[in-house]
Amino acid sequence: MSGGIWYRVKRGLPALVVALAAMVVLVAAGATGARAGDVPVPEPAKGAGEACVADTAFMRRYHMQMLVHQRRDTVHEGIRTEQFSLKGCIECHQVKGEDGAAVKVSDSRHFCRSCHDYAAVSIDCFECHASVPEEAGKSAAAAEPENEAVAALGAYVHGKTTGEGAAK
Repeated sequence: MSGGIWYRVKRGLPALVVALAAMVVLVAAGATGARAGDVPVPEPAKGAGEACVADTAFMRRYHMQMLVHQRRDTVHEGIRTEQFSLKGCIECHQVKGEDGAAVKVSDSRHFCRSCHDYAAVSIDCFECHASVPEEAGKSAAAAEPENEAVAALGAYVHGKTTGEGAAK
């Protein structure tokens, strides 16, 4: 007999190791109570309106495409509509803090962050746009320190800047 019993053991060893590893994983999953369907999912705050601008399942899947389409229409074509505007989303889906004011995107309770953090997706919208609704007569972009440069540029363009060398 060539190889004898050791030959047979060595030949079957990789399969035995894989089987044991699979059993350990299954036992560990059972011990922690993890079952299919028990994965925690984010529960974002409900909107303030009667209904969203589109079906919830549709918006969860395609909101970014709608925002990009809205941006393209607005920036490149000059067409402004309210249906899929980021401003409208922020106004409807604001989350209030303990002080009664809308929380900013830096707060983990922010509507957008609830899902984006879960999915490990960065949100770059608020590098230029306000993450809280505008107060009456006040630009929300100016209210956020991260948007000071945008607010300053807007003031300059509209001739509201005063100071040395600034437009009047």
